[in-house]
Amino acid sequence: MKLNTTSDIPLFEQLKNDLLEQIKKGIYISGQQIPTESELSELYHVSRITIRRAITELCNEGVLIKKQGKGTFVKERKIFRKLEHTLSFSDACKANQMEASTIVTKREVIPYEQYHLDNAELFEGDSIVYIQRIRYADATPIMIENNYYPCHKFSFLLTEPLDSSLYQLFREKYDIYIGCSQNSYIDAVKASTEQANLLHISPGDPLFLFHTEMYDIHNELIHVGYEYICGSKYRFCYDNS
Repeated sequence: MKLNTTSDIPLFEQLKNDLLEQIKKGIYISGQQIPTESELSELYHVSRITIRRAITELCNEGVLIKKQGKGTFVKERKIFRKLEHTLSFSDACKANQMEASTIVTKREVIPYEQYHLDNAELFEGDSIVYIQRIRYADATPIMIENNYYPCHKFSFLLTEPLDSSLYQLFREKYDIYIGCSQNSYIDAVKASTEQANLLHISPGDPLFLFHTEMYDIHNELIHVGYEYICGSKYRFCYDNS
């Protein structure tokens, strides 16, 4: 991999731009160590002084971070999400200039009698559609989303792709509009082994548990949600303006 030695753009800046592009493409992901100065020097055929300047600028811009005795890493970014319960994960990623993606890990119908979580009375004896999804920001797993929907109204979720914003799907295809949330709260919990495996973290790492009941504009239940969110990668913020 060679840089353009005849270009008016300095070599360190070309290198810096190339590293930024690789981070953007997910070749180097959040929290990952990049090659050493020596390895980059051999890869790009430039001096270590050039490498060092490019890395220093990326560190100053908050893209990379040097860890003493360990190397240089892509700095982990936190998603900032305002305490607005109707703000979707996709919208939060967009606001933070990050790309959202989703993998569906569970999709099943639960008999009412087997629903042992809070608020069982909300489903009034109906079967329940349970959807679990892993939500990613820039290819990094951020959240385990567990949502429970009344089956009589949301059975279509069993066949839809569900790999993007559900709120957008509800609005554009099914004429269901988000109204308000109720009984919402945030708790601090520790990751179980299963949760840690899904989020690529260690068991016992801190998670936010974000619980909410979401209703449509006619005050009919959409879902009961339990989101388990990586505490090291997410920050809730409050703005009363």
